[in-house]
This record gives sequence, C-alpha cells and structure tokens, in this order.
Amino acid sequence: MADPYVILNQLAQELRPMSQGIQWFESLSAEEQSTTLRLLSQFCVQARATTEDGPESVRRAGLRATHTPAVLIARGPMDRQLGKIAGLTPHDERLKSFRLLIAVLAVADGRRRERFCSDGCGHEWHHLSVDAPRGGFRLN
Repeated sequence: MADPYVILNQLAQELRPMSQGIQWFESLSAEEQSTTLRLLSQFCVQARATTEDGPESVRRAGLRATHTPAVLIARGPMDRQLGKIAGLTPHDERLKSFRLLIAVLAVADGRRRERFCSDGCGHEWHHLSVDAPRGGFRLN
C-alpha cells in the first residue's frame, strides 16, 4: 500500500484531486480501508477538529445532511463521532466517511496552519508537494 500518511495529507491540502483519492481508497481491501479511516480519524483529532468544523466539512465533502457520516458528525463530542464515522462498514458509507474525514482534516489543519504555522513550522506534512516521496514520515 502506498504511504497513506502522505496521500491523506496531500488530499486534505488539495495537492491531489479527490477523484484520485477516491480511486486510491477504492483500490484498498476492506481491511486497509478500515485502517485508513481510523488513521484519518486520528489525524483529525490531532489537528484539533471541533464540532464547529462539521457543517463546513459536510459541505466540502459534498454530502447531504441526511447521510449517515454527516448525521454523526453533528452529534456529540467530535473525537467520539470521528471514531464512529471511521467505523462505518457498508462500502458506500465508508466512501462517504472517507470524503468527510478528508474534509474535516482539511478544515481543522487549515485552521491550525493559519494560527500556529503561518510563520513557518517543522511539520513535514505542511511541506508536501505532489511529488512528495513515498517514504514514510509519521505525524507527531
């Protein structure tokens, strides 16, 4: 599997089109998809996603408010809801979850970059390009 740390951050930073991300995600086995969604959920928590990020994330993901991941994100503490979204198992729900969690990461990390990293930072994932190496770095 290609390094999901790089791919997910490239998608959240719009360095790669979502269509490419969906194609990559759909090429994964069900187990790899579940692992990827859990990882993405952890990225969102690390980026300090808040309940207020929900509506904008749903809009960016192109989901209707009645889709299961969109309903979940609007209820309760964000970290708990992110885990529930990552745990959805039907294929169509996993795909919606993927799109939504990428959008949550984009919103939360965008805010973090503006507040804490606007004058530069040492976060490797804030210095990606489309040609980022496939080798692994790990978020901390």
